Amino acid sequence: MLTALSIRDVVLIEALDLEFGAGLGVLTGETGAGKSILLDALGLALGARADSSLVRQGAAQAVVGATFAPDAAIAARLAENGIEVEQGEPLLIRRIVKADGGSRAFLNDQPVAAALLRDIGTMLVEIHGQHDDRGLLNPRGHRALLDTFGRLDVAAVAAAHAAWRAAEDALADAHDAAEAAMRDRDWLDHAASELAAFAPEAGEEAKLAEARADIQRGARLADDLATIVAHLAGGEGAIAQLRQAARRLDRIAPEHALLAEALAALDRAVIEASEAEDRLAQADSAFAYSPERLDGLETRLFDLRALARKHRVEPDALPALAQELAARLATIADGETRLVDLAEAAETTRAAYEAAAAALSVARAEAAARLDAAVAGELAPLKLDAARFRTMIAPLPEAQWGAGGRDHVEFEVATNPGAPFGALNRIASGGELSRFILALKVALAEEGGAATIIFDEIDRGVGGAVASAIGDRLARLARRTQLLVVTHSPQVAARGGAHLLIAKCSDGLVTRTGVVRLDVNARREEIARMLSGATVTDEARAQADRLLEAA
Repeated sequence: MLTALSIRDVVLIEALDLEFGAGLGVLTGETGAGKSILLDALGLALGARADSSLVRQGAAQAVVGATFAPDAAIAARLAENGIEVEQGEPLLIRRIVKADGGSRAFLNDQPVAAALLRDIGTMLVEIHGQHDDRGLLNPRGHRALLDTFGRLDVAAVAAAHAAWRAAEDALADAHDAAEAAMRDRDWLDHAASELAAFAPEAGEEAKLAEARADIQRGARLADDLATIVAHLAGGEGAIAQLRQAARRLDRIAPEHALLAEALAALDRAVIEASEAEDRLAQADSAFAYSPERLDGLETRLFDLRALARKHRVEPDALPALAQELAARLATIADGETRLVDLAEAAETTRAAYEAAAAALSVARAEAAARLDAAVAGELAPLKLDAARFRTMIAPLPEAQWGAGGRDHVEFEVATNPGAPFGALNRIASGGELSRFILALKVALAEEGGAATIIFDEIDRGVGGAVASAIGDRLARLARRTQLLVVTHSPQVAARGGAHLLIAKCSDGLVTRTGVVRLDVNARREEIARMLSGATVTDEARAQADRLLEAA
């Protein structure tokens, strides 16, 4: 609720401090007195565009301050932006506009962006007028108004939409990853198959190189080995002669200790020579030269090294590479399975969203019927008997489905029998439009909204019984919320709980606009002026008394 407004150097207002209370407050004054200036100043505080032309001539800057009693929703929105408002504490808004351009905004003395100020401003105050395309005339807000009126569970649809979008995003990401993997799949298949067929082993290069070197050495040592073996082996070889000598010595060794020692040494020589013969045989086998085996070893070794160069790794790294490529192929296969799962999840969440959105559409249709009936009940007293109001609900194209469902909602009117329905601000005239807005606001009022509502000359062009009906409905609205009305209608002015008179004065050099809170007698005079014009008559005063008594 707006509790105070302070204005400095705005157009014709030099200095003005106003206090506001609950209920219906009316603002009156002659045409051109500056009522629009007052609303422009409040609009600045609520985040409207900062225009340097609003700065009073000769002043360096214009300053507007507004004090509100915020509710819990506004306090929570402020807290999200680092501005704490203790329960029961006021919210102070200050807007400064410089004459040379530029502006600054403050919430509780903390500088804020104009966008946040506008956001908070729309939560604090609703402004309705004949040319206000931000309020009930803006179709973009009609769906939310219908949902609020019907107390519909939009949160369930929003949650279903979020789940569906998350599933679709996950599926799209997986598709991108799969496409990237598929671009490499042919190469992966070939490389993995090649490595699997070759089957490289850890340390294989060293083993092959060593075996190849042994065969190459064997070719060089073959003659020497054959000669050595010939000396040692065979019937006339050294080992055979040692054995013959050992047998002969064995017969005579008992004759003397030295002979026994010689026999023992000779036996050891036979054993060592036999071991040498075995080693030579093994060496001969290891060094055995085979052109076919050498060719096989060299082919394997050279292919191993070529494969390593191809993949730009060391030969010993090929087994690990083979495992890596096989794993990547497995991942692609798993990815295809995951794509199926994600596609199913996307379809499931889409179906859940469509079900929730369809249920919301049905609920909206039911709420629209109730709203249409409620508005229709307000039209006759406002002398709009021939007019019709409807809440048009149309399906949105899939590209526009969102957290709020699949419906486009727009309030439409037809002002004459047989006339087609159309948008409020295109079909209704100024006077009719103001009454349509009032009827709609009365129908929607029970479902909440901003704590402060302003009607700007909503009674323009009407009088008599219609003006009285407007006053009655404004008074009803004011029982539930703070309501400020800029009016030219004495019937409406008489219903106000507080009456502010906006007047313009001039000393011949400077023209100023001021605002005065009227007491009972001053209210009677102002309402009498509104009834009779420039000359206030006793009859007008009497009529003013009757209006005040009826209120």
